[in-house]
Amino acid sequence: MKQVLQQARSGEISVMEVPVPKLLPGCVLVHIAASLVSAGTERASYEFANKNLLQKAKARPDLVREVINKVRRDGVFSAVAAVRSRLDQPNALGYSSAGTVIGVGEGVTDLKVGDRVACAGASYAVHAEFACVPRLLVARIREGSAVSFEDAAFTTLGAVALHGVRMAEAKLGDVVAVIGLGLLGQLTVQILKAAGCRVLGMDIAAERAELALHSGADDVSISRDGLRDLCLKHSSGYGADAVLITAETASSEPVDVAGEVARDRGVVVAVGTVGMDIQRKLYFEKELDFRVSRSYGPGRYDSAYEQKGRDYPIGYVRWTETRNMEAFLELLSEDKIDVKLLISHRFPIERAQGAYDLITGKVGHPFLGVLITYPEQAEETREVQLRGKGSATLRANKESMAIGILGAGNFAMSTLLPAIKRLRAAELVGLCAANGSHARHAAEKFGFGYCATDEEKILHDPDVNTVVIATRHHLHASQILAALEADKHVFCEKPLCLNEIDLAEIVHAYASRMRRSLLMVGFNRRFAPMAVKMKAFFKPMQEPLALHYRVNAGFVARDHWVNDPEQGGGRILGEVCHFVDFLTFLAGALPIEVQTRSVNGLETHSDDNVIIALRFANGSQGTISYLANGDRSYSKERVEVFGGGAVAVLEDFRHLELARHGRRQTFRSGFRQDKGHHAELEAFAAAACSQGELPIPFDEIISTTLTTLRAVESRSSAQPIEVDTADFIRSNSPSRRAAS
Repeated sequence: MKQVLQQARSGEISVMEVPVPKLLPGCVLVHIAASLVSAGTERASYEFANKNLLQKAKARPDLVREVINKVRRDGVFSAVAAVRSRLDQPNALGYSSAGTVIGVGEGVTDLKVGDRVACAGASYAVHAEFACVPRLLVARIREGSAVSFEDAAFTTLGAVALHGVRMAEAKLGDVVAVIGLGLLGQLTVQILKAAGCRVLGMDIAAERAELALHSGADDVSISRDGLRDLCLKHSSGYGADAVLITAETASSEPVDVAGEVARDRGVVVAVGTVGMDIQRKLYFEKELDFRVSRSYGPGRYDSAYEQKGRDYPIGYVRWTETRNMEAFLELLSEDKIDVKLLISHRFPIERAQGAYDLITGKVGHPFLGVLITYPEQAEETREVQLRGKGSATLRANKESMAIGILGAGNFAMSTLLPAIKRLRAAELVGLCAANGSHARHAAEKFGFGYCATDEEKILHDPDVNTVVIATRHHLHASQILAALEADKHVFCEKPLCLNEIDLAEIVHAYASRMRRSLLMVGFNRRFAPMAVKMKAFFKPMQEPLALHYRVNAGFVARDHWVNDPEQGGGRILGEVCHFVDFLTFLAGALPIEVQTRSVNGLETHSDDNVIIALRFANGSQGTISYLANGDRSYSKERVEVFGGGAVAVLEDFRHLELARHGRRQTFRSGFRQDKGHHAELEAFAAAACSQGELPIPFDEIISTTLTTLRAVESRSSAQPIEVDTADFIRSNSPSRRAAS
């Protein structure tokens, strides 16, 4: 399918051929007929992307601080690589579209194939021939309605305008002023007229003011003084009951004008993006109520609402973003809103670049409503070939890894894929991601033969002998099992799974394969050069070790997918497994007991501040202090090991100090941090190509996962819990299951 993409680094707009997105649970797949180009939001995105690095830094000082902190923790090269990876990502443009449902995901019961719908949401209602959109960001166009797809493509912006009107609490007969008569202002004027208000508009462009009169405004002005006079004239000298600011400018002048024309104790609502340097004297003397309208309404920016489909009860929240979309469609259906007179330009998807030349002023033509249109028939391609199959001989060779990868998120792009690209004995066959543009970009950047959005293509491709899994955590177990069933080697980024039931299935499946396939988890830290030195330093010692791993993890918002019990499983399962594995590696024995205690504090941090005590089979004792209440600018990881008259201290895998018999050795990594990602993949590749031993023994992989799962269990009771890995593996072996 064709999709409009923008390069984050250069701002260049292109129309790319990408796979159709995967239909996800709780979503619908829509064949798009028309989408609206936002002259405000998309122009701002275009202009930001066209800035050079210094200009971007000035515009986003918050991101600069993040980069500086990363340099301090991880080194210059690691920070530069992360920035480059982020800037290389293409941006999917668009957030308001309409089309026909062609697929309904699991859990969606009130929409069906063939329904005509309007779609909303950045990264969902994109400018593309097909879009996968969560249910609550979709509104059905009533059957039999004369509303066209072009009309319905205005629904998202219409919902923004409608929510602004609701925020103003405009009532029948109220005098309402609208400052800024661009597309958003024109829609606001029509909605206010439909609500029975007396509407006064103001815009410095005379043609837009004139259009507002045709849209139903009672009177308009092109000047500040003129609007003030109109408000006094139409309100018996009191001023406007409410003022909606639908302009876009960095200046605070619209806010000043609103304060001047509003009546005593009136309401001012900022709907557009404007400066908000409020003159206190002006607003204080009238006791004005200044409000900021947030997008399309309640539910916006709430991942539980938008992504998981958890609607708000109508008795508590009458107008959600979805219900605002539905209400706007009803206004269209009843001919109370006319968007046809607002359409100034149409561009077919093949010529979408022209739309951005228009809204950014490159061609110098006036515009208002700019639509992108799509063909009635489009091919649902879920795979795009990027190069020929000339390397099939190499891929069929058992002495090489022929890799198919599932997932192309931030970690895969910045760390995993660059490390895979450097492997000596690897052929990059195919890459799959749920999002077609992400799949295309990642596959092209790293040299894969094809990109896809259907994981079955990778799992059943005879040219693939190794599957690398870098998807969200809740998908790992099922993808591992499917890959093992297909007789593929499997490298899975941590964690292995999110519960003991899935862990038992993985143990059973792996044992059933009789080692025909290898399974490894991305516990990379044990492969870091300094970790290898640390391990060797303590190897001659035969006594138990005391180990402490301190992690300055930093705060992660509760609504981040990692903290979602269903998708990420939480930070203990998602990240602490790394540290359990590393201490297991250094101790040289499996954990036999785990105990977790939470560090009470702010509610926002309580789940992420834990002290985990580990007891190992050889008598070693380990402690993991995983803390989210520190300062990110300080070092993230510090490991201290004591035993046999020796001490080792590892700081952020950049500085290692070894002390024994009064002598010290110090090792530094310089500008680049090496946490072992490349070395672990080289070790896995060597094992896969030679059918050799796993770089991480299977029982250690299972032990780390089982220990981490029970660390989560222990957090609830704060009591120690036994970990018997050998018994767990025996209990889930094929022979034991057959006997039971």
